[in-house]
Amino acid sequence: MPLIDPIELSQALIRHPSVTPDTGDALDLLAEHLTEMGFDCHKLVFEEEGTDPVPNLYARLGISAPNFCFAGHTDVVPVGAAHNWSVDPFAADIKDGNLYGRGASDMKSAIAAFVAAVSRYLEDQVPGGSISLLITGDEEGPAVNGTKKVLGWLQERGETIDYCLVGEPTNPQELGQMVKVGRRGSLHGMLTVNGIQGHVAYPHTAKNPIPDLVAVLSELNKEPLDGGNELFQASNLEIVNIDVGNDSHNVIPAEAKARFNVRFNNEFTPEDLQAELTRRMKRAGVDYHIDWWVSGDSFLTEKGPLSDAVVSAVEQATGKTPELSTTGGTSDARFIKNMCPVVEFGLVGATMHKIDEHVAVSDIETLCDVYLDVIKRLVSPK
Repeated sequence: MPLIDPIELSQALIRHPSVTPDTGDALDLLAEHLTEMGFDCHKLVFEEEGTDPVPNLYARLGISAPNFCFAGHTDVVPVGAAHNWSVDPFAADIKDGNLYGRGASDMKSAIAAFVAAVSRYLEDQVPGGSISLLITGDEEGPAVNGTKKVLGWLQERGETIDYCLVGEPTNPQELGQMVKVGRRGSLHGMLTVNGIQGHVAYPHTAKNPIPDLVAVLSELNKEPLDGGNELFQASNLEIVNIDVGNDSHNVIPAEAKARFNVRFNNEFTPEDLQAELTRRMKRAGVDYHIDWWVSGDSFLTEKGPLSDAVVSAVEQATGKTPELSTTGGTSDARFIKNMCPVVEFGLVGATMHKIDEHVAVSDIETLCDVYLDVIKRLVSPK
């Protein structure tokens, strides 16, 4: 079986414009390569009412434990203003030692690096456990029909994952800087304050909801939620939208709405955080309604065989000792942590989601070395 070149596979994946949700072409390409390598591949399509059907791929080589899984996503965000790119966003051009294209950083090149690492491992070794990949086409979108449902499918089959490495771009500026060992949670609040619509010249016949909304929002941000801790930065509340739906200059609106998001650390559970925010809002003494949505809980993966293997592999390949971090947004690790220990390590994320997204070609090669070392440490026969 010929070895897989991580650069060529990165380019091939980028050339499939799998803007969220991936319709399956990039996943089919991966399944082709993995099938040739002996993996048992399952293309899993999930859907719910009101959502797009999303294809996912679960591939496994071996049946014994431990099952070491690599998780990632082939879907990418839109390119934005394509005319502002210096290259075709889906041509996968290499210029000055950098691979350009949507998904180069986040995160098709990491998937390619892992698949290439497996091909190198299998050239002269047989796993003592299993190697698997859980690749979704729905991470950048609603994340409803992706990783979470694949994990449910695995549980229904009585199958489990023992360790998981997510290939998100974790490094701020240089490869080897950072391994993510946890993430903050994300709580959304949709706040509505009702009033009575009326003419601005007759305020006594109306009730303006805007001052009441401002009062509630003021209470939410009056003092910090917490001071953070050794591994997590402080929880943070951001008001992201205020809307009264009123285009008129002489009408008092009937209602005022606001949306806010809290990125919270492990000082809070979602329930405790909602209780604290409710206590604050009640101080305003106004009539309001709030809808909550939790898109992810905070979590921390304790030090153990998985984090030790990743840190050692990064040190070996880059000469750097990575920081163990919980910074940044959410990822599908928020679902995987319910099944097994999970950490994240991938490429440099400085250009992810931006115009002219790119990564260094040499970093893809080095990442392949890191992943190969991790595989050896976790699934080689003892």
